[in-house]
Amino acid sequence: MAAMSDAAAPSWTLAAEPAASPVALALLREYYTDVADRYYLLHEGRRSTPEEIDGGVAEYPSDALMPPHGVLLVARYGGEPVGCAGVRLLDARTAELKQVFVRHARRGLGAAGRLLRAAEAAAAGLGAERIRLDTRLDLTEAVALYRRRGYVEIAPYHDDRYAEIFFEKRLVGATAGTGTGAETAVGR
Repeated sequence: MAAMSDAAAPSWTLAAEPAASPVALALLREYYTDVADRYYLLHEGRRSTPEEIDGGVAEYPSDALMPPHGVLLVARYGGEPVGCAGVRLLDARTAELKQVFVRHARRGLGAAGRLLRAAEAAAAGLGAERIRLDTRLDLTEAVALYRRRGYVEIAPYHDDRYAEIFFEKRLVGATAGTGTGAETAVGR
């Protein structure tokens, strides 16, 4: 029986995707469903309703994740969309990381780290010197990922009722106006 070579393994690609594309809309809806279900299970012992998901998608639109001041990145594994991460500029030197998500079936394959590196490159490409984010404490995998990747806890920079912990990371090699950085974010 022949061993499977590494060349046969599916490849990863990461690229900018229009936030209104069917792929982006599906991933963003899955993201909201995932975080809302976790919230409602923790606080009310139930899953979210379709109406609550519709409300969340409307309350947190992805319009800011479009050029020239933002980008939505989609990770594909073997051509299949498996996750996303958004970046938007808060000001000329500060970007914000938004809607980092990996489909459950593809978790544990390194997609989140790839998305995070690509998002940081995109933020630097937009001219940001630092990237910030907020998350909830019950999203323990996200909190651990950000800490592992060099993000440090900071004081709140906004007052969203669901944000419980805030992080920031200085970006190395930030250069103003070089593009999104998504073009080089491809690899295995």
